[in-house]
Amino acid sequence: MRRVFTISILLLAGLAAAGGCQALLLGAGMAQSFESQKRIEVLAEYEGLEHRTLAVVVDADLGILHQHPVLCSSVASGVGGLIAREVSGAKVLDPRYVREWQFTTPRWNAMPYDDMVKALNVDRIIFIDIHTFRLHPPGNRWIWEGNCTATVGIVERDGLSPDQFTDAYHVDANYPKLKELDRDSASAEIIQTGLLSDFIKHTAWIFYPHLEPKYPDKYKPELDAR
Repeated sequence: MRRVFTISILLLAGLAAAGGCQALLLGAGMAQSFESQKRIEVLAEYEGLEHRTLAVVVDADLGILHQHPVLCSSVASGVGGLIAREVSGAKVLDPRYVREWQFTTPRWNAMPYDDMVKALNVDRIIFIDIHTFRLHPPGNRWIWEGNCTATVGIVERDGLSPDQFTDAYHVDANYPKLKELDRDSASAEIIQTGLLSDFIKHTAWIFYPHLEPKYPDKYKPELDAR
């Protein structure tokens, strides 16, 4: 009887230890997940838009525009809207007016920046020159791998050299974050919308303080959306 009792005690102790290990592993997993979801505050890289008038001017080559004809308009509206909302006193020129000016001004993108900022009559121009906008890796239409790259330059009407960018930044956006996502797993519309949203967000972030994932490769935005 004593032997049976001893064995039972040992079994219970083993189960308790196993449960304790599982609890520790679960706790460690939760802690790691919490750490992966952390976001940190990042300051603006350019702070010269407060209480200024500005225009967002977007350009891309004809090959990109042929495949994505509303790309420039979408980027201008998205970036301008975020800046108007987040930057104190910033007044953004209506993107429709800017696009109309582009369409009716021959060789507008060959103008000196000084003439451009005077023609639009603003204090600042955010010039977004899109180099790449693709939904697949080169030569492989069976995989979704969206990429958008651009140079974002700032023209200051009152700057020391208004014919040159006061500051310039490189933006590189990628969507989706999953690797090797096959073509049947998503639609072109979903990938294009996600890529455009990511690019607009990262471009606008240049101009105001914001929260960014501490670990971008591990961060899962869908968990914060719940």
